[in-house]
Amino acid sequence: MTTLERTRDGWNDIAGGYDDFVTPANMRLGTEALKRVGLRPGIRFLDVAAGSGALSIPAARLGAHVLATDSSPAMLERLEARAHAEDLAHVQTRLTDACALELEDDLFDVSASQHGVHDLARALCEMTRVTKPGGRVALIACGPPHQVETLSFFMGAMYAVGRHLSWATEHPAVPTFPMAQRHQLLGALSGVGLREISVETIAQQIWFGSGKQLWNLVANSDPTVAGLTALLTTEQRRLVEEVLDGMLRERAAGNGFAVLTDAGNIGLGTK
Repeated sequence: MTTLERTRDGWNDIAGGYDDFVTPANMRLGTEALKRVGLRPGIRFLDVAAGSGALSIPAARLGAHVLATDSSPAMLERLEARAHAEDLAHVQTRLTDACALELEDDLFDVSASQHGVHDLARALCEMTRVTKPGGRVALIACGPPHQVETLSFFMGAMYAVGRHLSWATEHPAVPTFPMAQRHQLLGALSGVGLREISVETIAQQIWFGSGKQLWNLVANSDPTVAGLTALLTTEQRRLVEEVLDGMLRERAAGNGFAVLTDAGNIGLGTK
């Protein structure tokens, strides 16, 4: 099995949970990014590694003509269902690799990707190629792990429960979604020849009432993390959620809900 096939299968496996728990949270950051690219009705918008539509659906709501691409057919099926449910007619999907888009040059007014590509340089090269001269390219990535509290809380609980187990050292929890510091995104954007480059860091606050809520968000966010959670027994999972409950209660300090902050970097450039 090729790397692309393994990646595709991994995202197919978590598509349902991703659509239920992750896409709604990602839409908030995606909408912030769309505000910054000058999106308007009728423009041609490309969403690369679209998942189930955290960028595509808000773009279509704003009147863009959207082409959503992904390597996972299960993710695109979920995206199509979302578009159909909202009667968003100008949304098309295509199954293709982010690093080999199989699209003609200079087609889109805006090309964007959120939390979808792990090879920033190759994906940005393709996104730039298919963008019209004068068009915008946007890449949204999580900040580095220490700036993503949902992940750090989750992994803290996982290792508190599993620190004496072999999987705690044999299976590093490195997500396949992009996590990049500001200077890394600046370098990637300039490396493909874009101009008017900027990177803005957005502090996204997420409210949690239980460890189960946090589990659902993070465990379904990425095939690598999902693979790690699959190594837990039912009892170990219960213990992880129990530890998360305690961590969130401490953060909430009697206020009912705990607020965690995830940093997201919105990188923009003009072709």
